[in-house]
Amino acid sequence: MKTLIGEIEACIQRDVGRGMDAVFRTTKGGLWGAASALAVSPAPRIGLITGFFVPFGDPPAAETDGPAGAALLAFGLTSAGLSCRLATDTLCQSACRAALDAAGAGGIPIDAVAPNGSVGPLIDLWRRDGIGLVIAIERCGPAADGRPRNMRGSDMSPYTAPMDVLFSAGPWTTIAIGDGGNEIGMGSVPVDQHIPLGHQIGCVVPADFLVACGVSHWGAYAMLAALALLRPDWSAAMLQGLNPALDRAVIEAMVREGPAVDGITLRREPTIDGLGMRVHQEVIDAIMRLLSWPDLSGPPIATPSSHGWPGQAGP
Repeated sequence: MKTLIGEIEACIQRDVGRGMDAVFRTTKGGLWGAASALAVSPAPRIGLITGFFVPFGDPPAAETDGPAGAALLAFGLTSAGLSCRLATDTLCQSACRAALDAAGAGGIPIDAVAPNGSVGPLIDLWRRDGIGLVIAIERCGPAADGRPRNMRGSDMSPYTAPMDVLFSAGPWTTIAIGDGGNEIGMGSVPVDQHIPLGHQIGCVVPADFLVACGVSHWGAYAMLAALALLRPDWSAAMLQGLNPALDRAVIEAMVREGPAVDGITLRREPTIDGLGMRVHQEVIDAIMRLLSWPDLSGPPIATPSSHGWPGQAGP
């Protein structure tokens, strides 16, 4: 089982031009640890943290990467009977709501905090609610100078609520999913030594378990697949979240209703990190083939390894 989950992790650890290969080597086994931590609890209450505002987008809006994966996770988890809630910035709230609604997880509460707001009341709320495990996916966190930055080194403080404080407040177990070094959880590895501008953008906030990916969205796929393996009683629910048609519907709804923009192209289009949905669906297909389950996307298509990834620079 551990070997198979390691192979799933290899499917998502494909560099898309960010220079993450050294981070992938350092974090190998993170998916096994993260999924196992969640799977050992019979009915964990889960907090999700996501949302990365793109102020230079057309229009300025939340990034497609992050909320979409959180919505797929929320759908799978709640379908398995687990309780979830989601925290984000007020600036990303509408995109998160559109994603959750499109995924069939519209009943999940969203706890939104303004960029200049305090997360203290939210920490109290999550403790009272009995949150036992927190998952941050594609969530910008503070670098060494205390300022959250995008991949280009721009200061995101005016657009970013301090969700890293919520993430680290406990008493919950923490899982982080990221793809560029500037996300919450990347403090678990020396990203300043591994990636371009790492000394400037590398987030210093660690996680108990870190899942590093080529695209953070793929981390949601991998978590769903790993949980389906580790918890047979959850398998049917988790597999529902690996449906490419649902994945596309979530992204399209975010773009249309959020709105949301691609963090690389900066355009309001149903893509993630400059990659069309067919590329992301190929990752689902590769994972499903590993698990020997029917491919939900239709006829077999090429796996990601059959062609190169375009060079990218994240948001």
